[in-house]
Amino acid sequence: MVVWEGTTGVAVTCEHFITTEYEPTSLKARQKKEKGPEEERDNLEQQELSLSTHLPPHSPLTAGQRCHSLTTMKLKEDLNPVLLLLFHFMVWIYTFVTFLPYYLLSWVSVPVGGFCGSEEERAKRAKARSVLGCPEGPYRAVSATKRLVTSLHPGVDTLDKMFEYAAMRFPHRDCLGTREVISEEDEQQSNGKVFKKVVLGEYCWRSYEEALTAASQLGSGLASLGQRPKNNIAIFCETRAEWIIAAQACFMYNFPLATLYSTLGGPAIAHALNETQVTHIITSRELLETRLKAILIEVPRLHQIIVVENTPTSWPGYPRGISVHNMAAVQKLGARPENAARERKQPLPSDIAVIMYTSGSTGIPKGVMISHGNIIAGITGMAERIPNLCEEDTYIGYLPLAHVLELSAELVCISHGCRIGYSSPQTLSDQSTKIKKGSKGDTTVLQPTLMAAVPEIMDRIYKNVMTKVEEMNCVQRTLFILAYNYKLEQLTKGYSTPLCDKLVFGKVRSLLGGQTRVLLSGGAPLSAATQRFMNVCFCCPVGQGYGLTETCGAGTISELWDYSTGRVGGPLVCCEIKLKDWVEGGYRSKDKPHPRGEILIGGPNVTMGYYKSDSKNQEDFFVDENGQRWFCTGDIGEFHEDGCLKIIDRKKDLVKLQAGEYVSLGKVEAMLKNCPLVDNICAYANSDETYVIGFVVPNQKQVVALADQYGIRGSWEELCNSKAIEELVLKVITEAALAAQLERFEIPRKICLSPDPWTPETGLVTDAFKLKRKELKTHYQDDIERMYGGK
Repeated sequence: MVVWEGTTGVAVTCEHFITTEYEPTSLKARQKKEKGPEEERDNLEQQELSLSTHLPPHSPLTAGQRCHSLTTMKLKEDLNPVLLLLFHFMVWIYTFVTFLPYYLLSWVSVPVGGFCGSEEERAKRAKARSVLGCPEGPYRAVSATKRLVTSLHPGVDTLDKMFEYAAMRFPHRDCLGTREVISEEDEQQSNGKVFKKVVLGEYCWRSYEEALTAASQLGSGLASLGQRPKNNIAIFCETRAEWIIAAQACFMYNFPLATLYSTLGGPAIAHALNETQVTHIITSRELLETRLKAILIEVPRLHQIIVVENTPTSWPGYPRGISVHNMAAVQKLGARPENAARERKQPLPSDIAVIMYTSGSTGIPKGVMISHGNIIAGITGMAERIPNLCEEDTYIGYLPLAHVLELSAELVCISHGCRIGYSSPQTLSDQSTKIKKGSKGDTTVLQPTLMAAVPEIMDRIYKNVMTKVEEMNCVQRTLFILAYNYKLEQLTKGYSTPLCDKLVFGKVRSLLGGQTRVLLSGGAPLSAATQRFMNVCFCCPVGQGYGLTETCGAGTISELWDYSTGRVGGPLVCCEIKLKDWVEGGYRSKDKPHPRGEILIGGPNVTMGYYKSDSKNQEDFFVDENGQRWFCTGDIGEFHEDGCLKIIDRKKDLVKLQAGEYVSLGKVEAMLKNCPLVDNICAYANSDETYVIGFVVPNQKQVVALADQYGIRGSWEELCNSKAIEELVLKVITEAALAAQLERFEIPRKICLSPDPWTPETGLVTDAFKLKRKELKTHYQDDIERMYGGK
């Protein structure tokens, strides 16, 4: 995880930013009057645009009010009226001078996709409609109501053909880039811990032609080592250029590729390798030595290990019958004339391309069988939502390639000739943990135009930058807020603000390299506060997507000119979505004003099912009378009049308390994660109890400041174990929850504080930073008994 420390940018939030993707799920809340999407969006925009500046001068704020004020952007009244007048006068002059040129340019130009009109008009048009006219659907994108789209180019229906097509079109353009390591050194911290720091050079690039040759030679070499078509092969490796080359090699030679997260533990790795019966695995030197070597005895079928690094060239100390090879040696073997001349059996669209093992958020990882045709359809739908995607774009790859979001994003880029520069969460920015102070992080050097991110990373950026608001003097803070408000108003009208972007938001934008034009968010719900912050301060739209491994990551993506929050857009052109009544939870397609129910996704992107799990396949997948596959997601959604989907609940996250109230744990967590005192939170409830409890990873800086305010001393661990601090934090969380309009029964009544963050390495969250509720329950079992035992 990137720790964005020492940033010089500042941020501001607007009213109702605490709103998230989740709707209230209590029976009482469901009876409240709801508004249509147009009225709701217009009201939200007006509320977000109106600043409250009427707090009494120097009024003392409680911790909870302070937490809420960061989200409502309330300011003190001691502002210089001359400064305010000057700012508004400059804005008026600027608007007057730029209006005529903007009007003339917009009048003669035709926006992307041939739709004439302003971005505001495009945002309000229908994105999808029910094909049968029924409230439950199925809903399709307006451009795909007659037929779902299955491929980008005619005849390019498998992943090997896609890569060959891209290499033919862009042979000499940069494809895959890796930074040169100039030096490494250990740096001792003030607390005695030692961190490894690196100084990195420029990116070294392989062209599309070179990448294709490398993949072809590797595939040929693997075949020479006994790997056979339609026999599974595994990859257990960090995100890097060699990962995608290895994957393309397997696609070309029809080797189904089992993908494993690099953070999986020994038992999960052994389970996946034994279930897929692999004889060959591709891995890195570090993972081989630290994770794989210890379980080799548990995987008797495994004989060939290919290490992506070129050194060392000899590997003593491994069990008899296991051979370890460097990737370069295997490629050299594959380049031999007798091996290169061997006929290659190309895959069919229906052949398995990937067996993608999930991160195991609900138990043992499941392998999802994904065909070539599934992935081609999925990336076709995704690419359609990214305007002007072309070979001039640069993508930064740092999320796990074993996750469907990252793999799909990189394949979308390859299909359009973009270049992909590789990074890691530890080297992403100048302030990242492995970057030596004074040297440059990957975004600064690469300057990507495209980037995918999970909400956890964007939330960290948002919170750390927002903290700087508290430290600014009155003039700086006021000017920034006025500029923020002005830009937000212009965005809702579909206008750009180049002057504000350059003068005010330049430093914040430079955190991601300064050239980002599209941010794609997936993997978990993105809060409205974070989405607006990224829109304004990073000067680019955020496309919020919804999809699952079982649908190739494809489901919906919001259109980039739609600045409404809390929604995930309309269905992609490759799939359709319908709603299934969930009577037990109180969600029906006949609900007013919006049809609601469990989200079912159908189309060519819906995968082949779970590997060797027939009972689970029958439960989650089905084929309709037209032969189309559908997946039952377990998520609850509602469709708005313009065809946009909103995720409002999840079946597995809904708990019924003893008194009969329904609590959506995900909704509670999403609301409370906006509080600056909270870095992470897991809500928990037993059905035989009357209240909710919570496990909280507090923000160290905020909690230490709170402790100082009340004269409480101690180490970080001692503060987190302090009953007094626990009560203070609970008070702040309760006030934030009430401000966010949570019901009383939804608010955690007791909490425990964790001094250690939840990372994939701890096993408490997935690689996409989703909570592993089962593991968290086990980890905090003693605290659960304490919090429920001492009623």
